[in-house]
Amino acid sequence: MAAVIEETSTITAKGQTTIPKAVRQALGVDYGGKIAYRIEEGRVTVHNPEAEHHDPALAAFLGLIEKDITAGRNVRDLPAGVVAAMRRAMKELRVDLDEKLEGDVAL
Repeated sequence: MAAVIEETSTITAKGQTTIPKAVRQALGVDYGGKIAYRIEEGRVTVHNPEAEHHDPALAAFLGLIEKDITAGRNVRDLPAGVVAAMRRAMKELRVDLDEKLEGDVAL
């Protein structure tokens, strides 16, 4: 049986509230993150809308890349096969780096 966590927060006059740390951790969100509310049959649930599309393998890979960038390494330091696969994927996706971004962008 999963652990039950119940937290309470206060709603301000502006309708704002602080999401308790335990809830943020359970949802895997932090500053700048998004949460979604679902109202169904009189019950409200909160979830991380980005977690629905979460790929653990991709997240682990991106984490490794982030560590490499932080350490000052770049793509030239990657194995040739990985670089070639990344270049093929970029061609297949037809990425336009000059295209304007639409919607929310987290930097």
